[in-house]
Amino acid sequence: MQSDGATETVIPASAEPTGLAIRRLAYGDLPGVISIERRSFPTPWSLAMFVLELSKPSGICLAADDENGLVGYLVCARYEHVWHLMNVAVEPDSRRRGIATEMIERLFEQAGTGARVTLEVRVSNSSAIRMYEGFGFRSAGRRRRYYNDNGEDALIMWRPLDERVGVA
Repeated sequence: MQSDGATETVIPASAEPTGLAIRRLAYGDLPGVISIERRSFPTPWSLAMFVLELSKPSGICLAADDENGLVGYLVCARYEHVWHLMNVAVEPDSRRRGIATEMIERLFEQAGTGARVTLEVRVSNSSAIRMYEGFGFRSAGRRRRYYNDNGEDALIMWRPLDERVGVA
């Protein structure tokens, strides 16, 4: 936008900074989590699945809040020497604002230096794949017909030990 000969940057409303807070996910968050989950995935996790992951003391479960409340969550389980990023979702109207990125960065901080992290993602979810690649995740194969709703393959991704947050 031009104004008096100066250039002004206009930030779309959906990308405005929001005072995001990342914290530990709590049982009291589950109604909001289930709401986001059902609007985000064709085969959403059940309440029991979230309760099970929250009950594991070794996991990392995070919530993202903005001024309107819960807008995202992340669930990561620990299996001996490996972290498995199992679920990341952001409120549909709050996507593309860096919320998932903030949660993943916090995950890496909590998991510690040199943490090995793996995940599965739909092969058709190119935006998520690009985001994960930006964190240093690399493709390591496929799980054939992994998703029950349509038989789609999952791309298996690993974050090598020597990668740093934000380095592709």
